[in-house]
Parts: sequence; structure tokens; C-alpha cells
Amino acid sequence: MTTIVKLGGGAASGDALDALCHDVAALSRSGRRLILVHGGGPQLSALQQKLGQEVRRVAGRRITDEAALDALKMVVGGKLNIDICAALLKAGARPVGLHGASALVLQAERRPPRPYPGHPTPVDLGLVGDVVGLNRDLLDRLHAGGYLPVLACIGAAPDGVVYNINADTVATRVAVELGAELVLVSDTRGVLRDVNDPSSRIVRMRAAEARRAIEDGSVTEGMIAKLEEAFEAMAAGVGRIQIIGCLAPGELVRELQDPGSVGTLLLP
Repeated sequence: MTTIVKLGGGAASGDALDALCHDVAALSRSGRRLILVHGGGPQLSALQQKLGQEVRRVAGRRITDEAALDALKMVVGGKLNIDICAALLKAGARPVGLHGASALVLQAERRPPRPYPGHPTPVDLGLVGDVVGLNRDLLDRLHAGGYLPVLACIGAAPDGVVYNINADTVATRVAVELGAELVLVSDTRGVLRDVNDPSSRIVRMRAAEARRAIEDGSVTEGMIAKLEEAFEAMAAGVGRIQIIGCLAPGELVRELQDPGSVGTLLLP
């Protein structure tokens, strides 16, 4: 069984990153097949602001023009991917940083305009893509050699066009393609009944309950995208999804051994 660990940008630095890499390296050394997928939303927004770019979003999703895409390449495909790989090296893993243009490991096509919550008319997100193919041969070769693939949330088409892809989308599509289990690591301790109260974590949550939480406003912004991608992944065959905030060494290992002990276990 392959485990897809998706790391959100908010948990991709400092002690949280060190804790995650400690666990990922230990699991990888034990022989578990792992793929780490990372985003970088906060870091990208910070760079866009430094560059004088307007950060535009629709229902928690970034609108990506050419300038935003260039910033994405710099911080997500560059600095952040390198920093994560360096932290994994320090923890004893053998990471290989990848993105969609790496032998089309993530093949993508442009997402057509579609309606989003609060926007009933179709919205064009710009240079945003969806995963339509996976280079399984490359991933299998890396795993066979004892390497740990680290995928940035950047896709590419055969004609060389590069696309921004939501990291949760990448992680869920890879999980579906590989029949893998999926763990979403963010800067929150799972799905919360009250976003301002970390102790309100929901241990287990059915898809229907999660949809109601979106409809009544209990879940907002980025968590909406996480849950909606989770719904699609479960509909495509992923049996369970775990959402956690990995804040201390051992928490990822514990969550995999006892689902719901650290974060929220999502079930169909």
C-alpha cells in the first residue's frame, strides 16, 4: 500500500516541518511506499505581495495569471520544494524533488470555467489545471531504488504549458490513480466545529456531515477545498482520508496506526 502525504504550505516550515519529516523518514526507512505532495499557498501569497501582485481568489481558490504562475514556479517549484527535500535529508530520508515538467510525472490540462460556491456563473481561474495523467513508471522506479518522491503542486502538458494545481487536488488524484491511502497535513488539527477552538476537533466525519458543515458555514475558506476534493476522491474509490495538523514527532505515525487519534478521519 502506498501512502500519499499532502503537506500544506502553512505546515511547511519550522518545527512542524521537522516533525513531519521525522515521521516520514522513519516510515520510509521501514519500507512503506510514500509520496509527499506539497502546496505553498501562504508562501506564494507572500511572494506575490512582495512583487506587487494582487492576490485574487474565488471560493478559496487562487486565480492564476502569468505573473502569479511565475511566482509559483519560484517559491513552490523552487525554494519550498528544495527546503522540504533538505529537511527530509536531515531526517534520514532520500527525497527526490519533482514537478509536472519532470517527465510529466503530473500531466495536466487547463481547467475550464466552472461555478463555485457563491459564484453561480462559471469562473475562469486562469492557468489552473487538473491532473489527467501520472508517470507511474517514474514513481515505481524511484520507490524501487529506495527514494522518496516529493511532488510540488505544479502540472504540465505535453506541449510544455505549466499549470497551477491545488495541492489537495494533486494528492487526491495521485491517491486515486495508485489506490493509495491519503493523509492531508495542514496547520489545523483536522476539521473543527469552531474554527477558533482547536479543541473542537471532529474525530470521525461522514461525507454527508461534512457537506452540511459547508452548507451551514461551519467550514470556511481553505477547508472547503479540502473537503470537496475529499468527496471527489472518495467517490473515485479512496476509502478513507485523514486530515491532521502534524505538530510533534510521532503524530503522523500514530495517526496512521490509529485513524482519528490525531486528526479527523473522513469516511464515505
